[in-house]
Amino acid sequence: QVQLVETGGGLVQPGGSLRLSCAASGSIFSISNMGWYRQAPGKERELVALITKSGSTNYADSVKGRFTISGDNAKNTFYLQMNSLKPEDTAVYYCRGVVGAVAQMRYLEVWGQGTLVTVSS
Repeated sequence: QVQLVETGGGLVQPGGSLRLSCAASGSIFSISNMGWYRQAPGKERELVALITKSGSTNYADSVKGRFTISGDNAKNTFYLQMNSLKPEDTAVYYCRGVVGAVAQMRYLEVWGQGTLVTVSS
């Protein structure tokens, strides 16, 4: 079974940093269009950052200059480095990718289970 597994969430003080990781597990032959999304309490899920297989990136205005998305194609893993964190960054963060699954021999949209990031003093 193909899965995306997130790690790296937790509690951090305002101005601090965290790095989230999203690793694909299972038999896959590719991963592309990787993204991080977040959902704060009482709000809709929103896009935070995207990265294509070629390395092109796109960010929400609210995180530009503070967050960096990157990927390691060899490890089928991508990351979100979050710096200068603010209380309004508090949310459950989800990764998403388009994964080529060997068993099905087709591309699947896969979401991670979510990891909580809390920014508070």
